[in-house]
Amino acid sequence: MRIGPVQPVMQELRQTLDESDWWPRLDADQQRRVLAAMVVRDIAAGRIVSARGAPVEGWLGVVDGLVKISIDSADGRSVTLAGVPAGGWFGEGSVLKDESRRYDVIALRNSRIAVMPRQTFHWLIDISPGFSRFLLGLLNARLGQFIAALEHQRMLGPEARVARCLARLFDPQLYPSTRPRLRLSQSELGLLTGLSRQRVNQALRQLEALGLLETSYGGVTVVSVERLDAFEG
Repeated sequence: MRIGPVQPVMQELRQTLDESDWWPRLDADQQRRVLAAMVVRDIAAGRIVSARGAPVEGWLGVVDGLVKISIDSADGRSVTLAGVPAGGWFGEGSVLKDESRRYDVIALRNSRIAVMPRQTFHWLIDISPGFSRFLLGLLNARLGQFIAALEHQRMLGPEARVARCLARLFDPQLYPSTRPRLRLSQSELGLLTGLSRQRVNQALRQLEALGLLETSYGGVTVVSVERLDAFEG
């Protein structure tokens, strides 16, 4: 379900594009065509951005907010595959394969989502070598992300899962706009890690005691991405 009307491209979108690694690889004419084709939608917290089984309109970018990519089983269990903060672009696999969405995309807070129509996406692949090279790197990073997520889910304890989840949000190819201060609540972090809010709170306290991060109301400040990414508990 979409909340609010389709909105024109705005300054906030331009800032997101300027911080995206693929945008400078386009020439001026390509940038104008992409901007003319893009739309921006506001999605309320808890609402579906794109539903599993729905036709894929295009490539999605988070201009503001936070979304999760998840799958629900027939018996009601939910598995979060990834979280995407502001500045992240995702869904390229579904656009490339010309298939229905295989997962739900849900806004964890009020979010602003940019949509590059699939026709524009495929046109860029055909005409822009720079965009195609970027896309190869992005797909490789995405594969590494999901392999790591599976490994963490099966082999790591709660503290390490929280640490690695936070570290993944700093991947420069996937999320180039991430800042040291993450506006991320314990409930949201629980949804991304599959842990309860209480268990996330315990994990954050341990990681803070080790000097890897600092907690404050409504967010987390990461002190060392490298140490978080190497943390095993």
